[in-house]
Amino acid sequence: MKQMKACGIAAEYNPFHNGHKYQIEQIRKNSDATTIIAVMSGNWTQRGEPAIVDKWMRAEAAIANGADIIAELPYLFAAQSASVFATGAVKMLSLAHADQMCFGSECGNLDNLQDIADTPVNPDHLRESLSSGMSYPKAYSLLTADMQPNDILAVCYLRQLRDTSIEPLLIQRTGGYLDPQMKENASAYAIRSALAKKQPIDYATPMHASLNGSFQSFSELYYPYLRTLLLTTPRSELEKLLLFSEGIEKHLAIHAAENDTYSGFLNACTNYRYTASRIRRCCLQAMNHITKEEVSKLPEADTLRILAFNDTGRAYLKQLKKTGVRIASRFADIPYPWRTMEYRTSLMYASVFPPDDRRRILDREIGGAMYIPGSHE
Repeated sequence: MKQMKACGIAAEYNPFHNGHKYQIEQIRKNSDATTIIAVMSGNWTQRGEPAIVDKWMRAEAAIANGADIIAELPYLFAAQSASVFATGAVKMLSLAHADQMCFGSECGNLDNLQDIADTPVNPDHLRESLSSGMSYPKAYSLLTADMQPNDILAVCYLRQLRDTSIEPLLIQRTGGYLDPQMKENASAYAIRSALAKKQPIDYATPMHASLNGSFQSFSELYYPYLRTLLLTTPRSELEKLLLFSEGIEKHLAIHAAENDTYSGFLNACTNYRYTASRIRRCCLQAMNHITKEEVSKLPEADTLRILAFNDTGRAYLKQLKKTGVRIASRFADIPYPWRTMEYRTSLMYASVFPPDDRRRILDREIGGAMYIPGSHE
């Protein structure tokens, strides 16, 4: 049998939209990959927010629109900074023996991004570094402007790819990551904002029918629990949580006491020292009770958890298994410390959903990967 080749994507699909579909189409057009593997965040996202609909709905939409395999990016990687997110994504794609990794970029210049990736600057602080006047040869066109979110992620991916055999494949983004305008190539941010305002999204995402017919999750729904947690948990316990440092627990508790709304709380907490992203991610670790000690005891992430696949994906997974890669098609196949974290975070995610949806999400969590008929060969 001819050896199958794979191109990987790191994504949140929150929700899956026309830009994501365009990326998959470009891979089919510009790559010789037989299989497209997307490593997707689960129920929580890199911004420290809940996914608008659960991972199973998003995985199904991605398969229906061109992907062959959806593997889960473990929560620990999915809900942290850009560099940690990229570390986990490349780790999963390496396990999947991907030949290429495709990612979007606002600038579309791979050489410039590679130049920045080769510098010693922490990618998580690129914006701060650039605004302070730091510059690098051959990257002038990037350094004269503010780095955009996907360019920062691209730099993080390129850094992680250096120690692998995976080749980068850059796709020029057709829209801004945080562009609020609703249009045919609207960003995920714009679609989520439109959903929150009960505005039409039909022309912007293949998921429009399932999104319009489903319960949608927003950070505000979790604030009553978060507020109570911050106000009733001893500071000595909050200090043990992942990402908590420099007295941020006191800062969060003070503003939780003063604010009845999540938006008011987030705005009050954000300042020159603490970005909104850091506040959101810290609060997420608190809600999910992720401690520094628990994380320090986790074994190596050496298992590829499959959420969904089609016929092409099944053939590729069969080929992959022959190489000895650990593949979890069932929840029980995930190493115990990792799966307990995944289930706990899913419990928190599902807690604000209506009872039937909550049961569905938790039943799916402990079930097996979804087989979705069809092939893209």
